Amino acid sequence: MRILVVGAEGTVGQAAIGGLRAGHEIIKAGRKSGDVTVDMMDAASVSAMYAKIGKVDAVVCTAGHSYFGPIDTMTPTQFLDGMKDKVMGMVNLVLLGHPHVNDGGSFTLTSGILSRDPIRQGANAAACDGALDAFVISAAIEMPRGIRINAVSPGLLQEAEQKYDGFFPGHDAVSSRRVGLAFAKSIEGAITGQVIKVD
Repeated sequence: MRILVVGAEGTVGQAAIGGLRAGHEIIKAGRKSGDVTVDMMDAASVSAMYAKIGKVDAVVCTAGHSYFGPIDTMTPTQFLDGMKDKVMGMVNLVLLGHPHVNDGGSFTLTSGILSRDPIRQGANAAACDGALDAFVISAAIEMPRGIRINAVSPGLLQEAEQKYDGFFPGHDAVSSRRVGLAFAKSIEGAITGQVIKVD
């Protein structure tokens, strides 16, 4: 398969690629690096990326950042910025990208554990995760030409424990191997409209 991975250089992106069988053609995309660059929040940038790379069999997105901060000091702008970056960025890839995905292809988005297992300072991240999960469940019933769409919803990755030190008390971090298998299930399997949880 010809697979576009947006956010390929990140921790989750590397896990996703690592979980796939050999033989796929991987096109790496990122905001500042990769085979092609893209700003997911900019519709023109997303359209230009798809025009440049041509048809693909699968689109994977592991990019996007939500806002972490206390609810009592969070501003509406900070909350909206998180939603634009993580949620609308991924939604843009689907809305503008399905004409560029081959019949029977797939989209795999990345949400996260916080919509079902919240932490302090994670209200925006939880809202983003929940929105993405709801989007794929609903979008799956009307995707054209047999295109599938799923979300992988991982817990804190072991490789990211230091980065988020103190934010996830009591959480058992998950391995990149298990997260990679979840992406393989979505991309190489047959399911659609599913939130694949890796706790």
